[in-house]
Amino acid sequence: MSAAAVLSPPSSPEAVLSSSPIPQLRRLRVASSDSEVVITGTVPSYYLKQMAQEAVRCAVGRRRLLNRVQVVTVG
Repeated sequence: MSAAAVLSPPSSPEAVLSSSPIPQLRRLRVASSDSEVVITGTVPSYYLKQMAQEAVRCAVGRRRLLNRVQVVTVG
């Protein structure tokens, strides 16, 4: 069996975040086109903003990735 047969194609960026084990990432929105993927929404930390970006990176392919997630801290 070849490596290509074992590896499944990456999920869509939308599916990656909607199936995340991190609740804050499941609330983010992803818009995809042929040329770009845009992540929007709010999270409570810069760490989660980066986590969202890295989670979808495998499903972006050659498209441009725009991380427009806003960090909103309470307190």
